[in-house]
Amino acid sequence: MDRFDDIPEIALAWHRAGKGAALATVVQTWGSAPRRVGSQLAISGEGEIAGSVSGGCVEGAVVAEALDAIEAGKPVMLEYGVSDGDAFAVGLACGGTIRVLVEPVGSVMPEAVLQDLVAARAAREPIAYVTGVDVNRRLVREEYVERFRMDRSGFEDDGQTFVAIHNPPLRLVVVGAVHIAQALVPMARIAGFDPIVVDPRDSFASPDRFPGERLLHDWPDEALRKVGVDTRTAVVLLTHDPKLDDPALEVALASECFYIGALGSTRTHGKRVERLVSRGMTEAQIARIHAPIGLDIGSAGPAEIAVSILAEMLRVLRRGA
Repeated sequence: MDRFDDIPEIALAWHRAGKGAALATVVQTWGSAPRRVGSQLAISGEGEIAGSVSGGCVEGAVVAEALDAIEAGKPVMLEYGVSDGDAFAVGLACGGTIRVLVEPVGSVMPEAVLQDLVAARAAREPIAYVTGVDVNRRLVREEYVERFRMDRSGFEDDGQTFVAIHNPPLRLVVVGAVHIAQALVPMARIAGFDPIVVDPRDSFASPDRFPGERLLHDWPDEALRKVGVDTRTAVVLLTHDPKLDDPALEVALASECFYIGALGSTRTHGKRVERLVSRGMTEAQIARIHAPIGLDIGSAGPAEIAVSILAEMLRVLRRGA
């Protein structure tokens, strides 16, 4: 999946091309503001834009302020807000209030910081950009565990320091191109995951069964090593075949993926645990496996099971295991 939020990358390219650039970031919202905190708009010195900070209501005003900020080489904090009754006449068509921080690249946001941010994003490395009007701008990797897990940018308690969270896109690796996978993959894509379907059986993992999706016909353990499994990856095992599931489990359990789920009854999972113990897996490692997979919502049929799996993945992502 290509990143759809490539705003920092675009701003860096404009700056390097000599056009000048600024990044406008939503730092606070109240009411029914249309874009979440952390949303960004890039503005070039020639008036080009990419991204958004609202539903199109205030972008024109932000661009005008950004062009002035680029020329002055100073940050600016903007605030837009109207009542629902006055919305169409004044600004935000949906009501609410937003605050937007505008930072010219180079003079305010150091080029080296933006370059390192773009590099971290390309490497799928979770990173936070710490900023504010009068704050030492820097990148942070080791703090803000809760913010990373919740994808939640926002001000610190001092009300001055803003933490912009840049997480890699979510990824889902499905081992076993079965009927449940056919329902789960499109649901996961709608929820923001980049799915990868792994199955060495060509007749199962076929373009006809999974149109437009990335299909890998490697053995599952080889596929997981190939794609890489990180803190923004969920691994779902649906084959019911130990020859396929167990090697994939060993790779997943050795990784930092945030979710591991395996299809099968309690009895099936008990046999799976015995096999993993015999292969040297520890109790703590095995406890990471969600099995039987999915939330217990009384699912009937592949589509409902897929719903339960996706719901469990999101619960673990947002609330922790």
